[in-house]
Amino acid sequence: MARLFVEEWSPEYGASVDTDESLAPAAGQIDTTVEVDGPWEPIDGHDDDFPAVAFVDGIRRVDARLTIDDPAAGPIPGICGSFAAGATLWRRDPPRSEVESVRVERLAIFTEGAASDIPPLSHGLLYRTESVGSSDPGMLVSHFHTQMRRAEAEIALDLARSGYFVVADGPISELAAESVVGYIKSHRVSYLPPEVMPIMGRIEPGQRTPLFGMPSYKRYSWYLRLTRPAGGHSWSGIVRCEAPGSLSLAQVKVLADRTAALLPRFASEPHIDPRAPQNLVPIGALEKQLRSRLGDQHIIYRALREATMRQPT
Repeated sequence: MARLFVEEWSPEYGASVDTDESLAPAAGQIDTTVEVDGPWEPIDGHDDDFPAVAFVDGIRRVDARLTIDDPAAGPIPGICGSFAAGATLWRRDPPRSEVESVRVERLAIFTEGAASDIPPLSHGLLYRTESVGSSDPGMLVSHFHTQMRRAEAEIALDLARSGYFVVADGPISELAAESVVGYIKSHRVSYLPPEVMPIMGRIEPGQRTPLFGMPSYKRYSWYLRLTRPAGGHSWSGIVRCEAPGSLSLAQVKVLADRTAALLPRFASEPHIDPRAPQNLVPIGALEKQLRSRLGDQHIIYRALREATMRQPT
């Protein structure tokens, strides 16, 4: 029988499972036989004592809306935005964590192939000007988000090449190294067909589903449970992970077993993080540090207004 539950996540963050509509099936073919050609059962994780893990994430903020007043073309929209990306590095022996590899970038983005330089602000703040070459204002934020994701991927790639096991918040990108795992903490589509869906209620912390292939995206994926909150539903504490399809099945199984065993130790708690348990403690700490690196939004907004008012008329 179906039951009703109240989500643990604070409402301003949406929900770990998007229930505005029924969990929609994912587009594209899903292969549930890549690891198990038969009934699906929970698989225990395995901690292989990997010495160092890097948790990579980024945050972005629109600082101001812009308009170029072109006498011939009319008003041309733009945005000023800031983003920061970086990593929390966790080392096993001795156990310690620290935030490193932080990058902060500020962009002024315009539509229509237009461009207008933003004068230097106080405190040495500079915005780099770019254009999306499109008349669609919705492309402004999309382009901005893409630039942040590219910065995250470059950081993840550098850390993977330096010997870290990288857990990147969000889906993996084309820049990801083979040892990078994408970490998706909320669910808006269902990647599992109905015949294997009941496994979600049977996975315990430290366990995962069998791997499934996502040929359309050239990725492997799996679900794991971080915690089983008291009174939670079958998807409570569940996250999805991804690995590049260029890896062998044996390599992906090592990564999947490692995440199932290791990630539950980093699960957050509701009194600390409103997105607990899925927003991992190292990622939450990184987000806090990144927000501080962006600077005060109100001060930056005033500085932008003052800088544009100094332009010659």
